[in-house]
Amino acid sequence: MIGISSKTIYAIAALQELGSIPNDEVLKIKEIAANASIPQNFLEQILLELKKQGILTSIKGAYGGYKLAKDLKDITLKDIVLILESDIFSDACKTDNAALKLFWEDLKQNVSSIFEIPLSELKNYQLKADQTLNYSI
Repeated sequence: MIGISSKTIYAIAALQELGSIPNDEVLKIKEIAANASIPQNFLEQILLELKKQGILTSIKGAYGGYKLAKDLKDITLKDIVLILESDIFSDACKTDNAALKLFWEDLKQNVSSIFEIPLSELKNYQLKADQTLNYSI
């Protein structure tokens, strides 16, 4: 039931990069890939899918690139998982046992609710990471 692919992990890293720029700016794929340590060819596929689903917009040309189509507060981890993962929230129960069906359904609902976290929370994690780095100096 639960298994987050590299594709989703890279997508979140790319969205974090795009969320750190002003709304009127764009980032080129090359910049996103370098900043987030993502293989560029793989990132291209991810960004195209996110654009297709309305998470990103792109601008063509020499000064073009990608930017968020909406604020990170309006994008949840679940949104990204549902776009990029095929069966993370699918039925896990492969039996006719009623008790097990209820158990797996409850588990699926609990996991689903955990994924409702907005990606704007990434900023809070960045602050925590920065504080940790400051304490270790």
